[in-house]
Formats: sequence, C-alpha cells, structure tokens
Amino acid sequence: MIERDAPLYIIGLTGNIATGKSTVLAYLAGKGAHIIDADKMAHRAMAPDGPAYEKVIAAFGPDILAPSGEIDRERLGAIVFRDPVALQRLEAIVHPATFELTRWDIAEAEAEVVVLEAIKLLESGRMKSLSDEIWVITASPEAQFERLINRRGSTEQDARMRMAAQPPQAEKAAQADHVLVNDGQLEALHAQLDALWQNVQEKLNARRLAAQH
Repeated sequence: MIERDAPLYIIGLTGNIATGKSTVLAYLAGKGAHIIDADKMAHRAMAPDGPAYEKVIAAFGPDILAPSGEIDRERLGAIVFRDPVALQRLEAIVHPATFELTRWDIAEAEAEVVVLEAIKLLESGRMKSLSDEIWVITASPEAQFERLINRRGSTEQDARMRMAAQPPQAEKAAQADHVLVNDGQLEALHAQLDALWQNVQEKLNARRLAAQH
C-alpha cells in the first residue's frame, strides 16, 4: 500500500498495440488524474542518474553507451531482442528499479486518482499489485490495423507482425475489472470513460467517509 495522507485510487491500464491507450490517458488526464507511463519510468531508470544505469552497463558492457554517456537503447535492443536470456537479464535489472520509481511517483502525486499504464501490467505482478482495479482497452483488429498504417506509418507487413506478436486481447480482457472498447468512435469511448470515472469518484467518496471514522 502506498503511504500518503489523502485518499488514493490507482487504476492499472493496459491493452495491446494501437488500441488507443494514449487517447484514454489524455482524456483521464483532462479529468485530473495523475498519469504514470511505465515505459517512460523504465527510461528514467536507465538514465545516467537512474538506479539501473550502472547495473545495465555492468551487465552489457560500455559498448551500449552513446557518445553522450547515455545508454543507446537501439544498441541495447539489438542485443536483448535476439537473445531471450539477455532480455531476462535486462528485465531483472530494470523492472525492480522501475517499480520503485513508480511507487515514489505515486506517493508524490497530488491527484487522488492515479492511472498506471503499462504494456505488461498483467504480466508484472508487482505493477499489478499497486492497482485498485484493472482497465483493459480493446479494439477490433481492423481498427488496430488502420491505426498502425495511417497514424503510425507502418507497412502492412510490419503492422500484421506487430499485432501477431502480442497476446490475444481476450486473455487480457479476461483479467480486467473493466473492459473499454475503442473501435474509433470517440464519443462512445468517452461515454465509457465518463461512467467509469464516476464509479471511481464514488469509491473515493466512500474512502473519505471511512477515513473520518
């Protein structure tokens, strides 16, 4: 449990590629939620002043460094993404550091609602354990494909490969407290988010009342 004075509610958000996580995060930020992007936290963990920096260099050697002294993520990626053992070694260093940075960020957040977005939220027991409830955003394969082609500039082959590389959406949805469907109609997505946000506010009110007794 995160230690802080004000009531706190943490939403864990995840979903496959091109389902609209960024759209959801922007909308919830507009409602006053504090947003935490686990991928950006991992970047912070490996920054020169981050807790994983020295350990990553010790594990993979100085050749992964850019002239600036920062870890070159492309060089590191070329090593770990073709070697499952190396990837596990990297994750064993970076994940605990990312988790601790995330806990610190939550404790420092001024908002009562924190949204923790992580692509591997459900696979990471630590990150999942921080969440009061899990939201999974889904989209039809057609919508995912269209976004990858038209918004991200992927080739058709690359788009299909990226989609196929991820777990089935149904597996994530089965672990969710709430499933959001985002097939392209913003009004429909916002209506789902408004209803869930109202539900979260009611739970926060209940916590405030409980804290007074």
